[in-house]
Amino acid sequence: MLKQIGSVFSFLTIIPTSNANLETVAKHMYLFPIAGIAIGLLVGSFGFGLSLFLDPLITSLLVVASLAVITGIHHNDGLADFADGLMTRGSKEKKLKAMKDLSTGSAGIVSIVLYIAGAIIAISLTSGYELFKIILLSEILAKFSMVLMASLGNSAAVGSNSPFMQIMNDKKRLAAAFAITILPFLFIGEESGLIVFAVGIIITMLMVGLATRSFGGITGDVLGATNEITRLASLLIFVSL
Repeated sequence: MLKQIGSVFSFLTIIPTSNANLETVAKHMYLFPIAGIAIGLLVGSFGFGLSLFLDPLITSLLVVASLAVITGIHHNDGLADFADGLMTRGSKEKKLKAMKDLSTGSAGIVSIVLYIAGAIIAISLTSGYELFKIILLSEILAKFSMVLMASLGNSAAVGSNSPFMQIMNDKKRLAAAFAITILPFLFIGEESGLIVFAVGIIITMLMVGLATRSFGGITGDVLGATNEITRLASLLIFVSL
């Protein structure tokens, strides 16, 4: 099991392993929330320490930067491509082509700027243990959102995302991912955590509907965008409650 968790963690971060092939990762996608726990603990602890002696805004900037570095900006790129595809007028095929374009359009650039600004503002509004908690729980939920999306949606086209969609048709895997995700929210999330969890589920379902209508289904970029949007929404809700 440790090898499988290592493969999933390597797929979602820049930390390499020798067993991070696509088939293995897709088979164990339900373990994404465990990778979220690991990333959340690492970045959350870093932020907690920084918040004890640095200005909140500087702490927030460094936390967002560290998260981008650890995850290799994989899903940020998905968010930009998703925005470009969504804002492209025309058929589903034309929108899919826009997402695959290697150059980032104006919609993609704006989405990344807004995402970074929103994350920095949200994190700067808290410190200490609360900062640690919201980073941890937001990261877990962001990873679960991808699992849930793969379980609910259909692939827009045959590609690297297809194995994830096929394997997550197994609802036992979804139930396992749900259990891994909900436990931290029950233990440390309190009432606000349950609200954030519910909103995260709603956001994921809305993203499935939007992607299906706009692109004909789910792509890897849509999964990445959902990860980023769910994380940001979670952070903003936590600091607003």
